[in-house]
Amino acid sequence: DWNAGFASITAASYVSTSTMVAYSTPFVGAFLADTLWGDYKSILFGLLCFYVPGVLLMTLTSVPGLLGEEFSVSLLTLSLLVLWPMGTGCLKSLVNVFGAKQFHPLLQSSMIESYYVNFYMAINVGALCGIGSIPILAQRNVTLAYSWPLGLLVAGVVVFVAGTPRYVRSPPRSELWSSKTSKVVRRTDRNKNKHPSTTSLVSVFRICLLIVPFAVGYNQMPTTFIVQGTVMTKAFGVIDVASMNTLDALSVLFFGSVTATYMYPSLSRRGIKLRTTHKFAIGSAFGALAICWALIVECMIHHAYQKDGSQISVLWQAPAYVLIGWGEIFAISSAYEVAFTASSPDKKALASAVNIFCVGGLPNLLCILLYQSCRAWFTNTRGTTELTHLRDYSSAKIGHYFLVLLGIMVFGVLVNLLPAVRDFVSLVEEEATELVRTPMIRKPAASFGQRDH
Repeated sequence: DWNAGFASITAASYVSTSTMVAYSTPFVGAFLADTLWGDYKSILFGLLCFYVPGVLLMTLTSVPGLLGEEFSVSLLTLSLLVLWPMGTGCLKSLVNVFGAKQFHPLLQSSMIESYYVNFYMAINVGALCGIGSIPILAQRNVTLAYSWPLGLLVAGVVVFVAGTPRYVRSPPRSELWSSKTSKVVRRTDRNKNKHPSTTSLVSVFRICLLIVPFAVGYNQMPTTFIVQGTVMTKAFGVIDVASMNTLDALSVLFFGSVTATYMYPSLSRRGIKLRTTHKFAIGSAFGALAICWALIVECMIHHAYQKDGSQISVLWQAPAYVLIGWGEIFAISSAYEVAFTASSPDKKALASAVNIFCVGGLPNLLCILLYQSCRAWFTNTRGTTELTHLRDYSSAKIGHYFLVLLGIMVFGVLVNLLPAVRDFVSLVEEEATELVRTPMIRKPAASFGQRDH
């Protein structure tokens, strides 16, 4: 067979390393956008220099004999660990910001809110299409499975470039190496002097940390939920635990559509805007409900085994995936939004990179540490962590791990409901709004809508 011949552990290590690079390089793309080239040119740089070449090289390595008589592990490594993650990492912090900049930051603020819900839905459309098509194509032909996303990526680049004349393309405004700092006047008391204040990346980081508890629960879908599902029977003989992740994407699409099309516009017409911390709390609450359901399923698994050694259907996991997807609309999409609205005009991309780190990088690290700390609960009576058989699984104590996760999710709800946290986030958002409004008054020539040609 024409492949790298990796063992399962080596293959998993490659994927983990690639993911780590992908969640680290958003800061590179953000730096280029905010200080050198602007969003538009930095997106093209990431696409044409890294993303497309990486996927193309990955595709070419799958063609027997094309790049050599033996499979080239070095070229696969270059594409999988350098080019592709560098490309996707650069784009992670830029695409959402570039789209949000097409709206007026003050006059169309409610549209930005709906935009981020639709943006997150679009991500899940791509994920759903990939889950549904690539495994099927790979069974027929591996090269065809790689060529399909490559073709779509190239088509996406063409469509993106074709829309260039219609884009608002703001030039870079940040001066990271300057001693000057963007400041905004904050009125703490009408009868007192005006005090200067700043909206820094540290403030954005502190806000984005509020989403970490939910993100820890979200990251259980490809890990603990899979472990639990492996000892459950297939539904209708074909639907296994690997297919259940599709429900998360479908949930995001359904509830995202309802939220963006009906809920947010309806609240906006009534002059109501949900606070960012309230959105985070709602998302974390849905996450807590998902973990609660996973606990119920855990009890069902043990009860069925103790009763007659039987297994339950994997469909019992469905509500957990649906609840997580519902929570993502309020939690993760709102985190993207607040990273944009609460940051200074000259550091939008860098703030987006900070958010991506808090949504993906930091929670993954915490999950690894959490798993290592609770490793004894994943150990069967034989002293191993092999839990693919129901007998071994029933002797472990994964329910204890779910209780810890539930505590983390409840903490996420409570901390976002604290008045001090709510007021801090609101203050940072107000200061960022002033930073947008003030330049528009003082420098009309640099107002929103000016295009960079």
